[in-house]
Amino acid sequence: MKKKIILIVEDNENNRELERDLLKLAGFKVLEAVDGANGVEIAMHSVPDCIIMDARLPDMSGIDAAKILLRDERTHDIPVIFVTASVVGEYVEEIKTLDKAMYISKPINTRTFASDIKKLLKSSKR
Repeated sequence: MKKKIILIVEDNENNRELERDLLKLAGFKVLEAVDGANGVEIAMHSVPDCIIMDARLPDMSGIDAAKILLRDERTHDIPVIFVTASVVGEYVEEIKTLDKAMYISKPINTRTFASDIKKLLKSSKR
């Protein structure tokens, strides 16, 4: 069975390493980006099965990066999972307006993170 490809877009090295290690242990192939522009470029080139996106990136918001991906025919079907400590009313409402977007709150639960991602992928039919 082909490994699912996950793109992590996260500027914090510690968070990115933790997410990467948990996902690799769960059998995913993992790609990484440190900012929104690089994440968009990698997503358009590699077309991952899922994108895990930080909300606050150094060059643009994760929501802005997700909107770019949603407008491109190569990437518009890729589910985007925001992993963020910024889960406040207005932000959550904006995520809900995006097609194929959902969120997980930080700090992540290291025991359930990878299985939560697998469940979200199954529910998105990807």
